[in-house]
Amino acid sequence: MNGTIATETTGAVTGGMRTLLRLEGLTLFAGMTLLYAVWDGSWWLYAILFLVPDLSFVAYLAGQRIGAIIYNTAHSYMAPVALMTTGFALASPLVLSIAMIWMAHIGIDRALGYGLKYSAGFSHTHLGRIGKDTTKTA
Repeated sequence: MNGTIATETTGAVTGGMRTLLRLEGLTLFAGMTLLYAVWDGSWWLYAILFLVPDLSFVAYLAGQRIGAIIYNTAHSYMAPVALMTTGFALASPLVLSIAMIWMAHIGIDRALGYGLKYSAGFSHTHLGRIGKDTTKTA
């Protein structure tokens, strides 16, 4: 077995650290949703944009490596934090709303155990294996 794939299929966090990371995700989801409510954001916009990052799944049609890169780009904190910073700098309510919704999405994904993907396959994440059969190894 290729050493890179072996690392990528077993390099998931476990135990209390996994629980902590999932609780961080829940905190992010709750915090961003509460902030959005206090912000008096449009719940229609929230509902429409909440699942937009999951459109990154389509990239898996180009292969596991490309799929993981695109999925991870859409599910990393970097872009929505940069967007929120830009929203504050420009005093743009729409940009801030999009950033809060995006971070809420990432938060709930992490809380549910959907981590960043390894190129070994969609079910291989930094938070552990996901899917129906998580006992098999590649």
